[in-house]
Amino acid sequence: MKYLFHLGHPAHFHLFKNVIYTLKARGHETHVLIKKKDVLEELLKESGLEYRNILPSGRKNSKYGIAWGQIKQDLKLISYAIKHKPDIMVGTSVAISHVGKLLGIPSVNVNEDDAEVVPLYARLAYPWANHILAPECCSVGKWSEKKIGYNSYHELAYLHPNHFKPEASVVNQYFSLDESYFIIRFAQLNAHHDDGIKGINLKIAKALIEKLCPYGRVYITSERSLEPFLEPYRINIKASDIHHIMAFAQLYIGDSQTMAAESGVLGVPFIRFNDFVGKIGYLNELENKYELGYGIKPDYPELLIEKTQELLQLENRKHIFLERRNKLLSTKIDFAKFLTWFIEEYPKSVKIIIENSNYQYIFK
Repeated sequence: MKYLFHLGHPAHFHLFKNVIYTLKARGHETHVLIKKKDVLEELLKESGLEYRNILPSGRKNSKYGIAWGQIKQDLKLISYAIKHKPDIMVGTSVAISHVGKLLGIPSVNVNEDDAEVVPLYARLAYPWANHILAPECCSVGKWSEKKIGYNSYHELAYLHPNHFKPEASVVNQYFSLDESYFIIRFAQLNAHHDDGIKGINLKIAKALIEKLCPYGRVYITSERSLEPFLEPYRINIKASDIHHIMAFAQLYIGDSQTMAAESGVLGVPFIRFNDFVGKIGYLNELENKYELGYGIKPDYPELLIEKTQELLQLENRKHIFLERRNKLLSTKIDFAKFLTWFIEEYPKSVKIIIENSNYQYIFK
């Protein structure tokens, strides 16, 4: 079989990498297309996977820039699909839905953000997709008849213990594990669905650093440029090593959704600070059902500092959160195994899951 994957974000590389490795090992032909986004291309280069960047210059963040960037991706993908004739297209991508419909190639849209949070993406992608693969707790809006639900998260396609073992030797390449440390993350917050979204500003960052420093080192990872005061805290590492760094951290604080969820499934307590708090199903589940992290809206910066202090002073914090992680893992499936099966057996897999949703639990 020929499989085409279209990736638009660094997290999507992690989401699909184990699936791609498995498919290739089983003799299938895989094609990976990407666009410019943060460290996505760096991750592909480090992995050794072959890929093609169909939007190497990226796009501007104006409405015109987004529209023109989408048109360019659609045209490039049409040309590529006509030439290589994939049997199925998979991705977190508007383009595969458009091109799949146009060329009669099945498309499976893989997403975990609720349609109400990314309405433009949903309106552009979901009407044309054959199926939408999303966590059971994720809303796909009025396109629910296309949804194939599963009991897991994207992050468990690459951070599940079946696929990831934190290595102290990786961390020790950068700094000593003898000293406790904390991770602060600044997202770019410039996607179309981020319009008007607030996160951690310089004043709040300074207050966090002042609170954390007596307990250990502070390291910042950032998509956006940093003010001179913050630059000395920036951590410079290989993009592929970030999850090892996160796994040994005492605490994660940031305005990024993905890294908050990654911390949670690793058993590292997280505090998420942005306007998406309360709006995203899978993060609500991580925070409210499994108690692996906390969401605080930017209108309440004093609560962010208070929650940080509370976690710093929590006795047996590491043990408590690892127990919560174990509870999570006992209920969730290995999403990489499930996704590999789903697309390898597609479309038969659709019928199997619709008739018996518990079939997914063989992928533990």
